[in-house]
Amino acid sequence: MKQSVLHSCDMDVLTAIETRRSIRRYTGEPVSEEMLHTLLHAGFCAPSAKNCRPWEFVVVRSRDKLKCFSEHAQYQKMAEHAAFAIVVCGDTRRLDHHDLLLNDCSAAVENILLAAHGLGLGAVWCGIVNELVNFFRQQLSLPEEVLPVALVAVGHPAEERPVPERYDPSHVHFEAYQSKN
Repeated sequence: MKQSVLHSCDMDVLTAIETRRSIRRYTGEPVSEEMLHTLLHAGFCAPSAKNCRPWEFVVVRSRDKLKCFSEHAQYQKMAEHAAFAIVVCGDTRRLDHHDLLLNDCSAAVENILLAAHGLGLGAVWCGIVNELVNFFRQQLSLPEEVLPVALVAVGHPAEERPVPERYDPSHVHFEAYQSKN
């Protein structure tokens, strides 16, 4: 049996799914290398169309670069105070179907978010769209074939957010969509 490189945690997967929240405030306490590698490993475990695994992960720890991200993007202010950020990118040379590439990278992001929560870390998903694509390409020296998809800010949480009830049966349809009118 293959030995797992994942850091262990006691939270079961359904609890992690139900209680995960976007955390935007961090204590400043460093995150261990072991935890970082667990998050990356979780990203690599995501499902992928045709098993192309198009993702590339750029780990950013530079305070200057995190501050630059924070100043440049309206919804990435928390990046400045994160222990690090993982920028999830998709390589179009491995999967050139844009929508599938986004799906694959999004699955990797969700795995990272759930793993972070399971480890007691806080994290938030920030999409990279429109003018931010070229900004991140420049900041991270990405080739044209590598599309930055999301920034995941990670750190020890300095906030607790309540977990609302999210299940809404009015948005569930069986066999076909049924209009609410």
